[in-house]
Amino acid sequence: MLIPHDTRTALDTVVDLMNTAPEGGRGEELGDVASLYAFVENHQVSGVGELDVQDLRAVHDVRRRFAQVFAAADPRTAAGLINQLVAAAGTTPQLTDHDGYDWHVHYFAPGASVADHLAADCGMALAFILVAGELERLRRCEAPDCGRAFVDLSRNRSRRYCDSRTCGNRLHVAAYRARRKEAAAG
Repeated sequence: MLIPHDTRTALDTVVDLMNTAPEGGRGEELGDVASLYAFVENHQVSGVGELDVQDLRAVHDVRRRFAQVFAAADPRTAAGLINQLVAAAGTTPQLTDHDGYDWHVHYFAPGASVADHLAADCGMALAFILVAGELERLRRCEAPDCGRAFVDLSRNRSRRYCDSRTCGNRLHVAAYRARRKEAAAG
């Protein structure tokens, strides 16, 4: 599956945003305006000015709505959720070639809030996945104590864990130890 740079960046951003939520025993990672500034800087979200508590609340709402897209039971439900996100953001597609990248499309309106920026660009990246017939690539980690979001970009859509070195390896080691214990007891 060929994914343009800007779409891949937006998918990475939506996954990272969703994974700031307090789930799976983790605390809120986007709990104050300073952490929102850090998120914006780490993800090179362009055109963001001063941020305040209202921006933080709006980003939390967008994050919740992205989680609903990942949990959607079918493409029609996901499409409706994505349409609502993108429409509410007041999308204004614009071609741009900033920061050394070739021409690509930004979907947020000039001067958009950070929440609208994320809803528009990341919402359109999710729309790209849905249009490509790849909604099942939007997943949650199958480790019982995790649940982090990820986009499965493996060729055969077989990825089960957010990170094979942590969650996947931990579960494989636990299964191995259980088999050894069972074999020793039997």
